[in-house]
Amino acid sequence: MIMDCEKYTGKCVCGREHTLETKLVVVEHNAVANFEEYMQRVGLADKRRTVVYDTNIYKLTEGKHIKADQEIVLEAQGLRSEDILIENMMKDLDNPEVIVAYGAGTIMDFGRYPAYKLGIPFVAVPTLASSDGFTANICSVILEGQKKSVPMVAPQLVVADLDIISGAPMRLVSSGINDILSKYISLVDWRISTLVSGEYFCPMVAELAEEALKIMREAADKYAATGVVDHEAMTMAQMKSGLTMQLLNHSRAASGAEHLIAHLVEMKPPRFETAEGIHGECVGVGTFLCAKKYHELAKLTPKAKAFEPLTEQWIQEKFGDRLAPGIIKENSADVLGTFDPQNIIDNWEGIVAYINTIPPVDELESLFKACKCKYLPEHIGIDPSLSEEILPISAAIRNRLTLIRMLRVLEF
Repeated sequence: MIMDCEKYTGKCVCGREHTLETKLVVVEHNAVANFEEYMQRVGLADKRRTVVYDTNIYKLTEGKHIKADQEIVLEAQGLRSEDILIENMMKDLDNPEVIVAYGAGTIMDFGRYPAYKLGIPFVAVPTLASSDGFTANICSVILEGQKKSVPMVAPQLVVADLDIISGAPMRLVSSGINDILSKYISLVDWRISTLVSGEYFCPMVAELAEEALKIMREAADKYAATGVVDHEAMTMAQMKSGLTMQLLNHSRAASGAEHLIAHLVEMKPPRFETAEGIHGECVGVGTFLCAKKYHELAKLTPKAKAFEPLTEQWIQEKFGDRLAPGIIKENSADVLGTFDPQNIIDNWEGIVAYINTIPPVDELESLFKACKCKYLPEHIGIDPSLSEEILPISAAIRNRLTLIRMLRVLEF
């Protein structure tokens, strides 16, 4: 299947002009065999290329490597998306005109980041479908010790070989399911924020995110019932979700309160030092916690209270000396202070209607269990006694309006 990306570009009903750097997305069996043809179609075949792998992927894809003027094979053990590590790799680059990242999500950042810095094209060859970052222009990277999601560059070409992707461990399949089912929360957060604060909203982009969610939900239900994995459908769901980030130039449609748990796990503040899990697993825990909390809130009647900034004392206590300065800076212009909290109360009926589009908690739990997804704090090394603190602490990591963040100006 080849995705026509151009149909999402141009003047939109939202009033904006949408663009995409990605010209072609290929999701097919034996797609790597035709890699040069696809490079030719996007005008990159004759450019000097560096191909970046990690040691695990380089070994696993032996016989399916692609032509390169330079290969960089990074040690997989301990590899993470961090500015220092990526910039160290950049010292070894041999004047590439295009960077090809061949691997999983972390390797994509080792292609996206230097391509952005050097002003050259980036091509993605994903080896699994465990997250939706492959078609995104967002780089989720540790900058100066703090996890950030920063707009950088999107791949001009994505070649997803289903023969490779279908060999990924089932843990990664489950992670991919989690990452897309999280749109149940992120889309609700976006709609609620638009309702109460007037935040920009694009119905076309939301519809694309919903399409990705629908594809993945159908594939997850099929997997839960039969044990059969529809790798093509699951991969296409990831690709469509990633395009929403390019179209908006941020991750609003794909990432809400539920995604911040993944950042929490990577940052490891005090009491969360033992937390661990790949991106989708952490997001699955966030999705389940948010679904549970949001449905609980829908049964209550709130009152507004005055906005008060997070105190440095609270931030210091929750994040410790290492992380506190970055969190203080992130919250210095708190989005909660940009609108009247009474707007939440006045629109509570509409908020409840949006919450009711999230599947019931027992339905989500049954699906997660059947798909072998991780969804409880203890599944990712977090003490269950911290469950009530996970959402409010993680909400402080990013200055984005979500229903969880709004709880600071509500009382029940």
